Amino acid sequence: MRVGAYIDGLNLYHGGRQLCGRGRPGWRWLDLRLLCERLLAERRDWMDRNPVLDRVVYCTAFIDGQINEAGRRRQGLYVRALGVHGSFDHLEVGRFVARTRRGFLATADSRGRPVATRSGWPVQVSDRLGKPIHDALFKVSYLSLQEKGSDVNVATHLLKDVLGKRVDAAIVISNDGDLRLPLQLARQTAPVGTVNPSNSATAGDLHGRRGEGAGSHWWRKLTAGDLRSCQMPEVVGGCRRPEGW
Repeated sequence: MRVGAYIDGLNLYHGGRQLCGRGRPGWRWLDLRLLCERLLAERRDWMDRNPVLDRVVYCTAFIDGQINEAGRRRQGLYVRALGVHGSFDHLEVGRFVARTRRGFLATADSRGRPVATRSGWPVQVSDRLGKPIHDALFKVSYLSLQEKGSDVNVATHLLKDVLGKRVDAAIVISNDGDLRLPLQLARQTAPVGTVNPSNSATAGDLHGRRGEGAGSHWWRKLTAGDLRSCQMPEVVGGCRRPEGW
């Protein structure tokens, strides 16, 4: 049984930051093929079909070097190392769109929901006569960086390979609920493993029934241990792991 793995790179990266801690070393130099092979090796219910990881598709977008030059350089180094190491079979690149937007200043509550910031000491808003305007909202202009394409690219390659019979089963690494319909369609034809790369709850739109369609579907969440145990060698073809990674 030929298995294809389809990875939303930015979803995986941000999930890894949740799992392992922002700024913590030891997980970013991730070997994608090794991770997928280990996920596949766990599936005893697929073992009687002699599964082989036949294809790894990595979908990502490069951050803007004018906004974050050092980050863009490290990301480029990582993707080059992945290619040299044979950690993916196909790279599909989306893009970042930078825009100036306006919105209300807010912080997140314990569940990550936005809470509008209102005036009050130590920052109080007053009218022209100096009278306090209690609970005024702060509206700001800010830089918005929006990644475009990775979810569509994952969906496109997944459906192209499954419906075209290029693979017999699939592993999808993403917690993006926008993949609901592509996953539902893929499950009608082939067994699909859906992997949430974060410590957040798996998106409800990605749930399904194990026995629907082709059957033998499964769902899993990654752990910090999964990422830390699947690292590439320190140096890959002249690409050295960045300090702190």
